[in-house]
Amino acid sequence: MKRPLYILLLSFLLTNCTQENGKQPQEVTTPEADEWALLNFVKVDSLNPILQPSPGQDFQCPVSDSLVKWEARNVLNPSAVVKDGKVYMIYRAQDNHMTSRLGLAISEDGLHFTKQPEPVLYPENDEFKKYEWPGGIEDPRVVESEDGTYILTYTAYDGKTARLCLATSKDLQTWTKHGLVLGEGKYKDTWSKSGAIVAQRVGNKMVAAKIDGKYWMYFGDTDLFMASSEDLIRWEVVENEETQKMVSVLHPRPGYFDSRLVEPGPYALLQDAGILLIYNGSNAANYNDPGLPKFTYSAGQALFDQDQPYRLIARTDSNFIQPDKPYEKVGEVNEVCFVEGLVYFQNKWFLYYGTADSKIAVAVKEEAK
Repeated sequence: MKRPLYILLLSFLLTNCTQENGKQPQEVTTPEADEWALLNFVKVDSLNPILQPSPGQDFQCPVSDSLVKWEARNVLNPSAVVKDGKVYMIYRAQDNHMTSRLGLAISEDGLHFTKQPEPVLYPENDEFKKYEWPGGIEDPRVVESEDGTYILTYTAYDGKTARLCLATSKDLQTWTKHGLVLGEGKYKDTWSKSGAIVAQRVGNKMVAAKIDGKYWMYFGDTDLFMASSEDLIRWEVVENEETQKMVSVLHPRPGYFDSRLVEPGPYALLQDAGILLIYNGSNAANYNDPGLPKFTYSAGQALFDQDQPYRLIARTDSNFIQPDKPYEKVGEVNEVCFVEGLVYFQNKWFLYYGTADSKIAVAVKEEAK
């Protein structure tokens, strides 16, 4: 008779946690958050929100064949990289029909941004239109490859299903779409989004990092799952060998700020203590954090093993950023701080986040002297 998986796992743990001399194993301790997390971000209240919708931005949409005000309704959920001594922000923008496109804004100080007049990635009359229209292209996350190519994950939304996709660029202006991250097979119609690739800081750049010969990505917006790749373009979902289903590596927690769902923030940062994943959590309607309104989006942090990126080591008990300003509490969706962009620039960490799904703000962490 085949033993259930949980019995096998328990047997493995008992066998490997008992020392050869028969003594009980030592207690395993998890590192304190201040040893590994990026904490003490300060919102730049004097400037926030740093990006707002621009009703005057016109764009000739190739799908509708009409002139649209492509960011008239909302700007939100930005990613960012440092290039040529400047911060380049790629952000989601919505028109009045709620179609999303990705815009580009550039800053010399990380705080004041100049928008480009037209979007840089958007639905077109191409093979990917069936996934991207009419909902559009949402929520970018970007890292660099070792050869300087920019790797962008984004969500394609057809109005019914969100699908995680990928594009590449050499200049952040012109992008090549590569299609569905989860492939055209059994996961083609699975709701999937928010791909955070594991990267390491090289100066001011965040470069995709290989672990055990592969690149890794966290994704999902309920539980978090993983995929791996050898070339950053073609990805393979991490599955349970017995069930042939995706393996969840981070879950919502009843009673906490992330009781409803968890969703990756920026790229995952490989550092000495492990892999730092800043993630967004949503507060459930019940069995939640009673100190937050239900459905509040705030952000926490998790630490995964640097050699086994699917193994969770530690996790913050509380959020480190939450809605407390009017533009964070009221908007298209109320009570939202959604973190998605993180750069190391001028010896500081700049964290960019969407506020109430309507505007974009920044918080800054001074580097320790």
